[in-house]
Amino acid sequence: MSNENDIKKKLSDNAIKVDKFIDSILTPKRPEILYNASKYLISAGGKRLRPFLTLKSCEAVGGDPDLAIPFAGALEILHNFTLVHDDILDNDPIRRGNPSVHIKFGVPLAICAGDLLFAKVFEAMTIYSPKKINNKQIRKSIEIASKATIEICEGQVLDVTFADTEKVSEEDYIFMVSGKTGALFRACAEIGGTIGKGKKSQIKALGKFAYNAGIAFQIVDDILGLTADEKTLGKPTGSDIREGKKTIIIIHAMSKISKKDLRIIRTALGNHRASKSDIENSIELIKNLGSIEYASKRADKYISTAKKQLKKLPDSESKKDLNELIDYFTKRNY
Repeated sequence: MSNENDIKKKLSDNAIKVDKFIDSILTPKRPEILYNASKYLISAGGKRLRPFLTLKSCEAVGGDPDLAIPFAGALEILHNFTLVHDDILDNDPIRRGNPSVHIKFGVPLAICAGDLLFAKVFEAMTIYSPKKINNKQIRKSIEIASKATIEICEGQVLDVTFADTEKVSEEDYIFMVSGKTGALFRACAEIGGTIGKGKKSQIKALGKFAYNAGIAFQIVDDILGLTADEKTLGKPTGSDIREGKKTIIIIHAMSKISKKDLRIIRTALGNHRASKSDIENSIELIKNLGSIEYASKRADKYISTAKKQLKKLPDSESKKDLNELIDYFTKRNY
């Protein structure tokens, strides 16, 4: 079995346990439509990278991953909460190949569904926490999750406002994605390490590993947004261009583009009415400017930094799994 197939199986096996837990705390109550809307995106699939990161981080410090399942489930719920609101903010009609929650159920219900998911995060960490987990571990986990949520909100607002900002630097972009994506990855690893009763130095190393991995993940996500086909991607190709997103790719392209070609990108960037050919022409120009290759090299740098942090942990099968995870999600095609 190849490393990719191996890690896919491990992701799938972990997902079964976590999904079973999520299902148990999202059992429909009145009004049933609220719970249907809350479960809709989770039921549509997803890679379940964050729960895997949580469970493997727990195991990597010598903990019992089964004790971390409610926390892994909570963090996957938190992730889906951010996606529901993210799609509303960006007005994205498709997520995971299906209509977004706000398209399927309407904006008011989607907002309420997101709010319910957010509340369930903390219910999962408290009421459903195993008896072997002490109050100090629970408090620390809530503290980490709360901090990450604040950073996610900050990153998301920057992502939205950057569309109307004329000059966005690469440093600005990294700061934004460190909140939007890196913060939750870091939280998953730190909470996993906390539940596993890891040493402070181990939890810190796991957090830095996941934080850098999260930034690499987002850069790869931005690349796929321009290079993957819509069916594989599960959302419209080039939607970042239509929305005027200032990704690392766009920032690099704008720094290299000639005045003559500038109009090609400006015709599509931030233009929700841009035609398919306008988007395709922009993507072709961006490729020719070497911006996608540049972004890929930047992602590689963050992957390298992440892997150095893992070296601080004792050798184990779970450490190997974390190494393979980062290789898998940065070489994915969706």
